[in-house]
Amino acid sequence: MGLSLGVVLPMSEFSPDGVAPRWPEMLATTRLAEEIGADTIWLGDEILWRDPEGPAPIMGWWDMLTVAGALAAGTSSIGIGSWVMSAVQHKPGMIVRAAEALDEISGGRFVLGLGAGHGGGATDFGFATDNTVSRYLEALEIIVPLLRGQESMTFDGQFHHARDARVRPRGPRPGGIPLMMGGFAEKTMTAAARHADIWSVYARTSSLPEAFVELTARLDRICEEVGRDPASIGRSVGVFVTPDDKRTVEDTPFGPPISGSITQITETIAAFGDVGMTRVEVVAWPPKIGLLEQLAPVFSALT
Repeated sequence: MGLSLGVVLPMSEFSPDGVAPRWPEMLATTRLAEEIGADTIWLGDEILWRDPEGPAPIMGWWDMLTVAGALAAGTSSIGIGSWVMSAVQHKPGMIVRAAEALDEISGGRFVLGLGAGHGGGATDFGFATDNTVSRYLEALEIIVPLLRGQESMTFDGQFHHARDARVRPRGPRPGGIPLMMGGFAEKTMTAAARHADIWSVYARTSSLPEAFVELTARLDRICEEVGRDPASIGRSVGVFVTPDDKRTVEDTPFGPPISGSITQITETIAAFGDVGMTRVEVVAWPPKIGLLEQLAPVFSALT
């Protein structure tokens, strides 16, 4: 597999001035990503982040599904992906329904990124946030068969239930929407090895390639344990990238970003292929509209 580049769209009040991007800015950024050769535009599925110690005690996000539909209708070639849809705040069958509708609107360009989710804002809106991994793994018992084209689903679990649930109508790729599954822990990585087209992680302590060597080796082992060829699963990593070489580890809450000259940034991103990744999803840092334009030469060099 070659190395593909995606872009994570700024959608929150996490910008330097604490103001969320407006719709014309989000559309323009996505069209720029399409123009410079990005494979996919990724949309976070978040509600509220709270950090009493941070510069913004509370930070909100635009609704992912609404924005995804609008971007699907407003673009022509770039993939539209959820990064990643939360199993906490969406019912399993409804996740598949949304995926089919977005695939229809985009003409077969939607990528369903899926994860266990967390309590960030979910509790405020009445979602259950206990046993998140167990809920997620059980949700997969409904999501995966329906996504892969099973006509109906009846399931009676501890957390999720379905009775002759049917996803109709279907989009342009019945059973063929790519599934990307996030996971750092053994259980979630094993689920990805069993079901996903792409496994997904993101920078938590460093955006540099060497920080992910152990994780990709672990995925290899898990794939072999479940009887899957490790080469058959895509591997996506979300990293923070800034064209300002004066920035340091303190500038992001996720460790050192990829920085330096355009040539240095290009070489660092290319090195992810050497540690087993097949995709790099770029979070332009700081997360503000307009920064992607400075990184356009990186995409030109690598796509």
